[in-house]
Amino acid sequence: MSYQEVLGQKTIAISISESPDMPALGLGDEHLRDAMAEIARHLLALGARLIYGGDLRQHGFSDLLFELVARHRRDADEGDSRTGVTNYLAWPVHILQPVAELETQIAEVEDSAELVCLRIDGSGLPIEERRGLPSQVPTEQEWADGLTSMRITMMSDSDARIVVGGRVEDYKGTMPGIAEEALLSLKAGKAIFLIGGFGGCTRDIAETLGLIQPRPTSNPAWAHRPEFAAFTAANLNNGLTDEENATLAYTPHIDQAITLILRGMMHLVKTEGSEIAT
Repeated sequence: MSYQEVLGQKTIAISISESPDMPALGLGDEHLRDAMAEIARHLLALGARLIYGGDLRQHGFSDLLFELVARHRRDADEGDSRTGVTNYLAWPVHILQPVAELETQIAEVEDSAELVCLRIDGSGLPIEERRGLPSQVPTEQEWADGLTSMRITMMSDSDARIVVGGRVEDYKGTMPGIAEEALLSLKAGKAIFLIGGFGGCTRDIAETLGLIQPRPTSNPAWAHRPEFAAFTAANLNNGLTDEENATLAYTPHIDQAITLILRGMMHLVKTEGSEIAT
């Protein structure tokens, strides 16, 4: 391949999980999976590398991403050996698993995706070193530290983040996972796209940033939500106007959301190209 796809040099983090608002919105898990599939399919087709920080439960979002990249990922740009998807496994996630199970999972996806085990500080842990560690049940503090470190690593390795749904209760760590991932990206000035049509933590963040009006049944305040009040739509840095970001934060139509995400990413690529040219 002698050409470079338009998003061939972009790494996009995906933050997605079930939302407590979905039943009231007439949505189920299948709608969330369909949304994930469509977003990932379009990004992969344009050459983007996707990163995700989930566990490896059967039929979970990791499995869905691995399946999509195997079916839809085009050949890498010439000289680009990156995989289509990298799934980071936080310390408390992988230390629960027998190493033989981990090695089987790594081998099953190695042609199109990459599983990366992390130390509790977020640095990479080679599988050779992981073999020497016994499986164990993490403490509550190890869950918090390991998840935060993984999210910092993901943020550092990404150019942009797409955020969808998100539970606001019964989470591990210091705050809802979607919230922590979004907050880290905002603080670092990374591009972030808030798809609020599935409600949950993402919709709450959009409300706090002033993108859309709060709902009468807005979720109760969750840990660290007030920190988002320090940001506005301008801090999303995603190439979209305030009006477009408000639409993205509200629309229930995934096709419209994808159009806006691609519009923003194309604008960012074009802007970067202009800056390099000058």
